[in-house]
Amino acid sequence: MNKASKTPHTPAAPQGRVAAARERESAVAVEERMYQDVYDAIMEHRLPPRTKLTEQTLCQIYDTARHTVRKVLSRLASEGMVDLEANRGAFIASPSHAEVRDMFELRNILEHAVLEKVGREAGTRQIAGLRRMVEEERQSYLSGDRPRWIRLSAQFHLALAELTGNALLVDTLRKLVSRTTLMIAKTEAPGHNACSFDEHETVLQALENGDVEAAQQHMAHHLHLCEDRVRPDADDQFDLRAVLGKGI
Repeated sequence: MNKASKTPHTPAAPQGRVAAARERESAVAVEERMYQDVYDAIMEHRLPPRTKLTEQTLCQIYDTARHTVRKVLSRLASEGMVDLEANRGAFIASPSHAEVRDMFELRNILEHAVLEKVGREAGTRQIAGLRRMVEEERQSYLSGDRPRWIRLSAQFHLALAELTGNALLVDTLRKLVSRTTLMIAKTEAPGHNACSFDEHETVLQALENGDVEAAQQHMAHHLHLCEDRVRPDADDQFDLRAVLGKGI
């Protein structure tokens, strides 16, 4: 009896797998670039509150599909940067004055707790890392690099929270910091920084001195000043292509 002939297994063409992998990598790269571009434009106040993020326009700018745009918008919405409105679309978040007041009140409660824990557990090396961040913030402001200054100013609060080791606290604070920072006035008078490095410095100095209560008081004062700096933006209309389309 002849043995049944066996048909050898033919693997899928490697070229096809490589092409598919490259396509996935390309889609992820576009998604991440779009997210970072929009995030930076919001935080740098190049896209003010209530700017509409039109899906079709974003698809054209980044030469991508709607589902990629929607993933980015959902991500930004989860971080409090964008409001998704049924049957109307996506808009840069524009919290009411009552919401801003509530958010700063919650930030004060959370950051008070952060300093309590960090003051007990953080070492000299960790505080030194925060001090380097504040120095970078200062240099960015003095050199006129406003985008970097705004980014570092917000990140200081998150870096402080990360020292607690509580990921949920950090995620909660990230949304609050993002949503309150985008409401700070686009232009600041000299000596009235949106999130001053000098105020950050006083918090760190108190921590280094082992005076947690003083650090908490300085932080509360700092957040009060940040809230006081919130001003409504002019209701301008911005062309997404003009802001996000450069270099695309």
